[in-house]
Amino acid sequence: MDVQTWTYILVGITFSLYIGIAIWSRAGSTKEFYVAGGGVSPWANGMATAADWMSAASFLSMAGIIAFAGYDGSVYLMGWTGGYVLLALLLAPYLRKFGKFTVPDFIGDRYYSNSSRIVAVFCALLVSFTYVAGQMRGVGVVFSRFLEVDINTGVIIGMVIVLFYAVLGGMKGITYTQVAQYCVLIFAFMVPAIFISIQMTGNPVPQLGMGSALNDGSGTYLLDKLNGLSTELGFAEYTSGTKSTLDVLAITLALMVGTAGLPHVIVRFFTVKRVKDARKSAGLALLLIAILYTTAPAVAVFAKTNLIDTVSNQPYNTLPVWFKNWEKTGLLTFEDKNGDGKIQYVADPKTNELKIDNDIMVLANPEIANLPAWVIALVAAGGLAAALSTAAGLLLVISSSVSHDLIKKVFVPNISERGELWTARIAATFAVVVAGYFGINPPGFVAAVVALAFGLAAASFFPAIVLGIFYKKMNKEGAVTGMIVGITLMLYYMIKYKLGWFDSTLPNKSEWWFGISPEGFGAVAMLANFLVSILVMRFTPPPPQHVQDIVEDIRIPSGAREATGH
Repeated sequence: MDVQTWTYILVGITFSLYIGIAIWSRAGSTKEFYVAGGGVSPWANGMATAADWMSAASFLSMAGIIAFAGYDGSVYLMGWTGGYVLLALLLAPYLRKFGKFTVPDFIGDRYYSNSSRIVAVFCALLVSFTYVAGQMRGVGVVFSRFLEVDINTGVIIGMVIVLFYAVLGGMKGITYTQVAQYCVLIFAFMVPAIFISIQMTGNPVPQLGMGSALNDGSGTYLLDKLNGLSTELGFAEYTSGTKSTLDVLAITLALMVGTAGLPHVIVRFFTVKRVKDARKSAGLALLLIAILYTTAPAVAVFAKTNLIDTVSNQPYNTLPVWFKNWEKTGLLTFEDKNGDGKIQYVADPKTNELKIDNDIMVLANPEIANLPAWVIALVAAGGLAAALSTAAGLLLVISSSVSHDLIKKVFVPNISERGELWTARIAATFAVVVAGYFGINPPGFVAAVVALAFGLAAASFFPAIVLGIFYKKMNKEGAVTGMIVGITLMLYYMIKYKLGWFDSTLPNKSEWWFGISPEGFGAVAMLANFLVSILVMRFTPPPPQHVQDIVEDIRIPSGAREATGH
């Protein structure tokens, strides 16, 4: 069977599985819709959290960025994994003990005002819509190549599937669907990596294969070969960096603290029964995430080496079928500038004839390595699982922010549970339409868009959550002002230096503040948020005593009062 037939079979099976789980686990109450009834086991929640966390950016784009950026791409690995550790150890148990369904709910109650709740809802919607844009682009990339449909049609198909199980099942349906999606995506990522590692180095462990000698008898190490190929073509050595140390630190910090402020990940810790289970599921999720994250650099090395070997300086009319297939999507283009009929893939943009979208590298990798058709189709199914699992979690954040935090808590406090449930489903439907628009009109490659979402989360939520847990004197005036300053600063920088709205041409790197890229500016905006929050707090009334007592209570381990007699 060919790749397309295998893709239809595997995608059809996995989509049927997701829909079947959604029907089996449909939500019958708001608690089931928002937090799956609060009764999910740590293992199931760990797998669901891992799938929620490993979006299209992790599955499709991260290895692609590392493949082309080399050492500089490591900031994504360090930031995203470090951020998850920060979230699991520093915030998740305390938020779970506070017992609120959503991040805006926590901020609204902790800062005892509807104004703080409304600002938090705005930030949650902004972060979630920016993040979901990256997922929808991932869905479009997969569909356009492997099902050979128009990208717009592919996005619509994907969103109909997500809408079905997100609206019907809520968090309950999403949780058990994400368990299945984790199994699909991790299997799809690891199988080709193991195949190619054996093929290139004879080592079945990709993480070790990346640093092993090639099995062609030359005795050359794989990374040495890639360094040599890169410098021959005019690129920097693959294992050396070009970013400034300050920018590397800023991006890593922005991704780390942005992770700890992501509402769709935080809400997962409300779905378990006890605080102990929240800690356990966080640890399990970290182990499950590490399987993919430690393999991604190896996949990047395999893909880049095979790509250069296959296409560089080769006659265009002798290239394999996979090259022509990706050309049809517009994500890979060849322009014969010198008319010699050969592909000149070089660093100099004036003479370079090949343009490759970062997002296709993981998907094209098994094709470049000439793996069996079923392996290629499996990667397509895994890419869809990664994108759809995160999209579903984000859609739930959007719908709960509207129905629970705005409608119930602010505008219609007496709304019935049935009315609130229907409001959540209508909000999810609206969110699907907006997400579909972003998928059809994507603002950039997946990981870049997602990195901006992390910057927005870092600039807005992280200081308010940390100060809300660990500083009982932090009041509503300080928190609200800090969030507004942080999100506004990040939005301005993102719009000016990433989208170029304020200038006729996109400003270049020399104009970046302190030499920090838009992906790393969330760290600066976050520090500004902390500073403004604390300054404003100093000149405004302290929070009520009962709020300070709540903050004291959530930091005390369960049973500690009984043990100490206090």
